[in-house]
Amino acid sequence: MQKNVLITGAAKRIGAACARLLHSKGCNIFLHYRASSADALQLYEELNAIRPNSVKMKAADLLVMSELNALAHEAELAWGGIDVLVNNASAFYPTSVVDTTETQWDQLLGSNLKAPFFLATALADGLAARQGCIVNIIDIHAERGLKDYAVYSISKAGLAAMTKILAKELGASIRVNGVSPGAILWPDNELSEPEKQDILQRVALKRCGEPLDIAKAVLFLIKDANYMTGQILTVDGGRTLFC
Repeated sequence: MQKNVLITGAAKRIGAACARLLHSKGCNIFLHYRASSADALQLYEELNAIRPNSVKMKAADLLVMSELNALAHEAELAWGGIDVLVNNASAFYPTSVVDTTETQWDQLLGSNLKAPFFLATALADGLAARQGCIVNIIDIHAERGLKDYAVYSISKAGLAAMTKILAKELGASIRVNGVSPGAILWPDNELSEPEKQDILQRVALKRCGEPLDIAKAVLFLIKDANYMTGQILTVDGGRTLFC
């Protein structure tokens, strides 16, 4: 599968798992990162050691439109075009409804909704010319909301809606789908063991997933889902059965 793939937030976690899996299937990977330069460089060197000149990397603050547009431009120049955009970069932190600041609103909506939209539009002509696709990494909490994470949940609900809208607007030339992870990785602000167990008790499979589970869903949407667009795959071990 020889495709050129831009992955945002690719230095760690789900983004890095997507990069490794897609690279193993023959893809060229353009790694975007914001602050995780050491992780991005390690991944860049790891994958290029396997297949030279198959990975490029660039830092960009996706809340700054000039940096977002520069990222899109450089990604398209890297190997002569982009076939796949994986909108994975995401901001995640709690916000209470009554105490949310305008800055928090702008950060969360900017990272999780505005940036994916404008990256999609910046790359739309090139993706259409190559019959490409977009995969948005959403969240199961886009549907019902996560308590104490109001703005994050709103932003992911917007991304789910955007997935369907772009599928309408960009078809038939560009397929647009999404993946909604459930309990895959614990957040960086460590949960207590009782909190983790409480979450897992509400997962049908009674265990946490792995980043590779999401990467496999992304691979399917890119490689094998030629007649799918506007769809969101839920990869949550059955968590939404208990919401």
